[in-house]
Amino acid sequence: MDDALTSGAPDTLDALYREIAARGDALPKRLRQCADYVTANPDRVAVSTVAELAQAAEVQPSAVMRFCQELGFSGFSQMQRLFREEYSRKWPDYATRLQNLRRTGEDGPAVLLAEFVEAGRTSLENLTSTVDIAMLERAVDLLAASPLIHLVGYRRAFPVASYLAYALEKMGIPCVLHTAVGQLPTRHALRPGDAVLAITFAPYSAETVTFAEAARAGGHEVVALTDSLSSPLQRLGVVPLLVSEVDVGAFRALSATFALALGLVVAVGARREDDAS
Repeated sequence: MDDALTSGAPDTLDALYREIAARGDALPKRLRQCADYVTANPDRVAVSTVAELAQAAEVQPSAVMRFCQELGFSGFSQMQRLFREEYSRKWPDYATRLQNLRRTGEDGPAVLLAEFVEAGRTSLENLTSTVDIAMLERAVDLLAASPLIHLVGYRRAFPVASYLAYALEKMGIPCVLHTAVGQLPTRHALRPGDAVLAITFAPYSAETVTFAEAARAGGHEVVALTDSLSSPLQRLGVVPLLVSEVDVGAFRALSATFALALGLVVAVGARREDDAS
């Protein structure tokens, strides 16, 4: 039955994305279109019918069904369940988060401080297991060799991008902080050899993803600070550095993200000095 988990089918969204990434270009063209669409639009997959998904991906409904079966699912609804589970865990708005904290009695200043300190400590401890050291080395190599580093991160990620611009400037490393002031497009600033450091977390910034897409289409290397294998940046062939922040009542701090970002740029600065000498 479609409701039962088929043996061999991915049982989490991260496992599904890993399976898609492992297959790469080996999938037929139409199934590749399905793969590209579902990885870029997980929310749409959670609420769409087969016909709606097929139309959006510009394939026939039969191609969507073949795609599901190719990945080990008995049908579309079994695959869709993974996306719906993720969709149901979407972060609530701030008013709802505060209400949740009050209901649990965790909105007092002392309690909140202790909770955020503990969440930050746990996030930092988890960082060593989420970051692939080989990917970290590759990211340092790419950024150190780049004549100009473009920093892209909006909304929650903007403080990280801003601090990286400050740190790089202090080390004398050329960089550009893209701010989207006035909603003016700045992708034209990319020049041959430039690299991009893109930062985005769920719910992912469309502006950051669009910038990264344009950079990859132009042949630029992109290093991504993001939170999971389900990030839309993953399908672009970026160098991923994964960081997961523990939340407090659905409020997420940036303790581990700042640690990773700072470690990355200091390593880039040291590598550039070594190369220069």
